[in-house]
Amino acid sequence: MASLPMLAQEKFPFFRNLPSEETAQLLKYFSHHQTSAGEIIWHEGDDDNQAAFILKGKLGIKKMTEFNNRHIIVGTYGAGSVVGELCLLTNNPRAVTAEAISDVEMLFLSNENFEKLVSNHPGLGLKLLRGLFKMTSTRLTKSYERIASIF
Repeated sequence: MASLPMLAQEKFPFFRNLPSEETAQLLKYFSHHQTSAGEIIWHEGDDDNQAAFILKGKLGIKKMTEFNNRHIIVGTYGAGSVVGELCLLTNNPRAVTAEAISDVEMLFLSNENFEKLVSNHPGLGLKLLRGLFKMTSTRLTKSYERIASIF
């Protein structure tokens, strides 16, 4: 089985572009989690303020509708995806619920550890922030395209 630094470099472009020493330094701020299919990672409205970097498996992201206890799936994300990054950067409550569709292996980065990373290693924090921004902007662009295709 691949080590976490190798797996992170394999799955995420912004880790891939880092020297191994920087990847190892960066991963000190992350926690490793494995979750079984069907488990809820977080609920809409939670205040946990962490991002999940998916190494293996798939997550479903769902949003509560106006109908009592009904959700709509707004996205599915697999290995190489980051979810929850907006809460990491804004401290806002969760806008969606994340559920494991299959067994999932993830790295979590909490807001607290992100702040420590930026304070202790500003250059490394900036590289991570740029990578997150690129992933988020790509996702937003795809969302615009999907909305435009409806009309």
